[in-house]
Amino acid sequence: MFSHLRSDIKCILERDPAARTFWEVLTCYPGLHALILHRRAHWCWMHGFKWVGRFISHLSRWFTGIEIHPGAVIGRRVFLDHGMGIVIGETAEVGDDCTIYHGVTLGGTSLYKGTKRHPTLGNNVVVGAGAKVLGGFTVGDGAKIGSNAVLTKPVPAGATAVGNPARIIQAEQDAKREEVASKMGFSAYGVTQNDDPLSQALRGLIDNAASQEHQIAMLWQALEKLCAQQKMQVPGDAARTECFEAERLNQLVGK
Repeated sequence: MFSHLRSDIKCILERDPAARTFWEVLTCYPGLHALILHRRAHWCWMHGFKWVGRFISHLSRWFTGIEIHPGAVIGRRVFLDHGMGIVIGETAEVGDDCTIYHGVTLGGTSLYKGTKRHPTLGNNVVVGAGAKVLGGFTVGDGAKIGSNAVLTKPVPAGATAVGNPARIIQAEQDAKREEVASKMGFSAYGVTQNDDPLSQALRGLIDNAASQEHQIAMLWQALEKLCAQQKMQVPGDAARTECFEAERLNQLVGK
């Protein structure tokens, strides 16, 4: 019990820059208190004292604002940052070294008892504030779920899920699009992939702009080589490298 407590406090001190002392974390962090009470509730639940486990869980919810069903399995060194509004369902499993922010729901989409209704988080998973992870699927080790994402499908290890409905950022094309969007002066993390026509248009603009700028840069490079062979002067403003202008995109979308 005490080894669990020490490792939980240590992980909070490592991950939260606002945490100053061992005593402060022990006395003032509701996420830690919720985990301490959950371990007792889970022990009661697993040993057949179902009502006692539910009652301890109910008291924990009342004191901390964090609701963890006593049947849920929580790993070691889990950090519930701030914690208020976190809901973790009965068949949910949380791996070691996970970080879960306030307002997160690990919920289910099925009403059938005895089935795996809630998600399984691997080790080192980060779930951003307000995210809803719904269903009996697995989120791989080291994955990240963005704030306010609504996730209803598995996430591969090391991938990132963002948006509503959540999309998986892992493929090379998606990673390139995020990099291009960042250069253009806005974050494509706010773009959803399937539900919004404007979002789809923005994705098309980003891909098209990236392709055009690349082709223009290649043409200028070829022109520079040709002029060098013919000993001609190359214009001083030749775009030899790719260049993206945020203002141009803003004008296109009417901002």
